[in-house]
Amino acid sequence: MSVMTGMNDTDATATGAWTCDVLRAGSLRLDGGGMFGIIPKSMWSSWVEADDANRIDLQTNCLLLRRGGRTVLVETGCGDKWSEKERAMYALEPRTVVDALRERDVDPASIDTVIVTHLHFDHAGGLTTFGGGDPDDRDASPSLVFPNAEIVVQRREWDDALANRSTMTRTYLRSHLDPIAERVRLVDGVADVAPGIRVEPLPGHTPGQQGVFVETTRGTVVFPGDLLPTIHHAHHSAATAYDMEPYETMQVKRRFLERTIDEDLTIVLDHEPGEPTVRARRDERGRITLVP
Repeated sequence: MSVMTGMNDTDATATGAWTCDVLRAGSLRLDGGGMFGIIPKSMWSSWVEADDANRIDLQTNCLLLRRGGRTVLVETGCGDKWSEKERAMYALEPRTVVDALRERDVDPASIDTVIVTHLHFDHAGGLTTFGGGDPDDRDASPSLVFPNAEIVVQRREWDDALANRSTMTRTYLRSHLDPIAERVRLVDGVADVAPGIRVEPLPGHTPGQQGVFVETTRGTVVFPGDLLPTIHHAHHSAATAYDMEPYETMQVKRRFLERTIDEDLTIVLDHEPGEPTVRARRDERGRITLVP
């Protein structure tokens, strides 16, 4: 699946823009009530189907950005450091971002920069691996999946992750964080990661969450993380029960969606299991919806 077609790295170098491919790093299932927060099941169950455990289908979507000889990855998915019990709990697909990269003949060692919107396990878990070791061996030492990459994260997010400041007790996991500490590049607020790639704070889900804005020949592509996990989260009250600051989520989302319409931005949704590449549009009643 690709946001852009008909471009190669030569074209990108000539225009100063980036090629942008959406990667599927593995599906999972999370509680539907958890994903839609205060939205009642009588409403969200008309949007998505839940299984017998009340879980809904989700995906871990990532972006592969290339320009000339530089390669940037946005998000890393859940990774492979999971026990069988944990896999069953989240219905984790035995697939990682490494599988998705190799399908495009990209060596993880060739990644120059990894940008994560935030450091929850389903976004940063793929930064490290046990390399075929036993996930149940808690004394095992994870290694870096992207040994040559800097990892870009907001300073607030990094500090909160290390302190485990979260409404969830097991989402900022030290097995994801400690091995990458020497590779982390901390930014404060709006920052240019590379020419044509910018990060901006999009707080709410976590106080330190950031969105990623990428200049392409088709315009600006934005990856807003868990501000908009799925196409259904365009609803102004739809936010996950895991959000640290739900009111902030609502306000930031309203401004963000208005901006994407005004600036004609393309959005890539991080957990949408269907078509993740969308645009914001107003329907006949004036409500903002996301359409492929």
